[in-house]
Amino acid sequence: PCLQHSTDDAKIVLIRDEAYSGPDASMWGKLPAPKYLAHVIYKDNAAGFLALKAGEVDVSQQFNANVQDLWLTDDLAVSTYLPEAPYMVAASLPTAYFNVKSYGLDNAAVRKAIAMAVDYDTIIANAMTNQSPTFSQVPRSIMNPTAGEQALYDHDAAADLQWVGNDAEGANALLDEAGIKDTDGDGIREIDGKNLSYKALCPSGWSDWQAAIEIVAAAGEKIGIDITTEFPEWSVYQTVFTDATVNNYDIFMVWSNGASPTSPWGRARQLMSSEFVGTTGNWNGNWGGYSNPRVDEILALIPAETDQAKLKEYYTELTKIYLTDVPSFSLMYKPDWFHTVNETVWTNFPNAEDGSNPPIPPTILVKGYGIAGLYNLTLVEE
Repeated sequence: PCLQHSTDDAKIVLIRDEAYSGPDASMWGKLPAPKYLAHVIYKDNAAGFLALKAGEVDVSQQFNANVQDLWLTDDLAVSTYLPEAPYMVAASLPTAYFNVKSYGLDNAAVRKAIAMAVDYDTIIANAMTNQSPTFSQVPRSIMNPTAGEQALYDHDAAADLQWVGNDAEGANALLDEAGIKDTDGDGIREIDGKNLSYKALCPSGWSDWQAAIEIVAAAGEKIGIDITTEFPEWSVYQTVFTDATVNNYDIFMVWSNGASPTSPWGRARQLMSSEFVGTTGNWNGNWGGYSNPRVDEILALIPAETDQAKLKEYYTELTKIYLTDVPSFSLMYKPDWFHTVNETVWTNFPNAEDGSNPPIPPTILVKGYGIAGLYNLTLVEE
């Protein structure tokens, strides 16, 4: 219901389309309440957070650490879609991908050992400030935490392959069993005499991801694998995973597909399909270069399958392959869209308890049925 008004390096402004279906009954017999929508471009999360706190932002679609303190401690007119932790509707899985071309990372035992040793509870408590369910609450798979997706695979069949993290003992035992040991006493395990030493990275300024990657690196110390961190600017970072010819990085974070009509098939394809291996300009998936013919076979079968029992069988098998081969590992659950509002100027934003029917989703009033929220807003002072 809006058109482009103006753009520059600091913000993008939309203006209400006065001719857009209003006041047709299908659009609630009226136009959206705000005449303008302005998307301000902040340098980083810290700058965006300060603007939200100051009332300069009405709807915040970014990670805000300890968001609950804004109303519990600072007594501000700030709220989230859910009133209690995790405060948001988790639907995506920020994921650390292994570059399987890196020395030693072609070995599933090394990949799984790193993933097992990571302290996910600390990531969720510190990096995410509890704005995520834990992997004890929602065991890892290729599914997001929503009830609909969780019902699509057999939890019991995959239970013995899952891990909740911070298991240095189990990770060390796995590496020892695979014959991957520190033979020269320098504290770093080797394969064929070469130390297992890796670079882990994510974009600079993405504070929750940076904190998570630091915890991944710390896990390496507990299992005799050297992992250091780097945080390049986004313009550089995007070449790390989109260009298959860039191979000087080993572990890197990328988003996952969230809730969509194609999920979880689309997410499984993104995580594991070999169709993306070796491509440049790859914004689609499987950024670590993993390949498994059986995965490709199942992915080709799912779109034409209508039998729900068979689909569950396929998704269970994909989950078991993913947890066995560990081409990547999710570090947390995360909302598709963060949805934090400051009601200093506008009020009546969508939330899980607003009684709207059908419920208006937390998509910051700009995506899908989330735009319905624009029609319910009222000014605090009128």
